[in-house]
Amino acid sequence: MSPIFFAGIISDTAEAFGVDWPRFIAQCVSFGLVALLLHQFAYKPILKVLDERRRRIAEGLDNAQKIKEELARTEAARQKVMEDAATQANTLLEEARAAAARVEEREIRKAADEAEQIIARAREAAVQDHDRMLAELKREVGRLVVATTAKVAGKVLTPQDQERLIQETTRGLAV
Repeated sequence: MSPIFFAGIISDTAEAFGVDWPRFIAQCVSFGLVALLLHQFAYKPILKVLDERRRRIAEGLDNAQKIKEELARTEAARQKVMEDAATQANTLLEEARAAAARVEEREIRKAADEAEQIIARAREAAVQDHDRMLAELKREVGRLVVATTAKVAGKVLTPQDQERLIQETTRGLAV
């Protein structure tokens, strides 16, 4: 089939539908100009805005994903810090308990030592009181012996006699 054959078919079809070629060409040129102007001044800016919006949405999604990942890392770091703090707090508590036990033990030992010192001083004081009372008792017994001897003998004893009797009585009591 030749191109002339197709031209004839087109011409016959155009006449059957009532196509006016000069108007058709003018309308095609007008349509082309309007399409070109719309493409240049409306379609391109709209596509540019849509591409920019698509790019911002993609950036927003990327940023949201990065923020989500950063949040997960931060949460993991926070959890680790909390675990470390809990471990450190437990360690400090154990150290404080151990220190308190040591202080308590030291204070108990100190109190026991002080109690022993108080008991030792009390014993020493008791021994001193006992010795003092014993010495007083010996002097009193000696005085009573001198007084009794003087009454029995019926004479007044000289201070030398009294001293000699007191010493003999004290020696006799010490044995």
